[in-house]
Amino acid sequence: MSQDLPRADELGLIGCHVCGLVCRDTGAEGAHCPRCHSALHRRKQASYSRTLALLLAAFMLYIPANVLPIMRTASVGDIDDNTILSGVIELWVKGSPDLAVIVFTASIVVPMLKFLALGLLLWSSRHATPWARRQRAKLYRLVELIGYWSMLDVFVVALLTALVRFGVLSLVEPLPGVVFFGLTVILTMFASMSFDPRLIWDGRESDD
Repeated sequence: MSQDLPRADELGLIGCHVCGLVCRDTGAEGAHCPRCHSALHRRKQASYSRTLALLLAAFMLYIPANVLPIMRTASVGDIDDNTILSGVIELWVKGSPDLAVIVFTASIVVPMLKFLALGLLLWSSRHATPWARRQRAKLYRLVELIGYWSMLDVFVVALLTALVRFGVLSLVEPLPGVVFFGLTVILTMFASMSFDPRLIWDGRESDD
């Protein structure tokens, strides 16, 4: 039944990507939203290819982000390098299971779910499948909502610096894993912003 409903372009309407205002599509080049004055676009250009490239780059950076140590803790007679996972284990062993769960969820579970969700959206849009379009649209909105809190993953790194309580002669310094982790967060945010959810509804493979 929903397939018989007219589309926005058939009604001469266009939505602002910034404030969400539905505007009349005049067809003029360089049209702007009357409310926020942002440029109006019927489609996100090269949505599929851009999202895929950003997602693959983020996944490639996510591997060293978890393999390389993210911080070095040094005290008298002891130097210890911690990855995200080893930090989670140490938090659990040292009696902070709640903090360990938060770190594990924000730094490992959430990024992996974003990879899987965006990958599913890309695959289903590429193959023009009509399967669960409404549910996929909700999934995209969920990924977009999580994107607003993606920097929590980076803030979690700061929590790991409190992994052990040190004395005066102690030192905590970041290691390369932090850089890879931060880049992963940024690229996944850009990937979700690049995806055009209208690909879910119109069944087109891509607009590149």
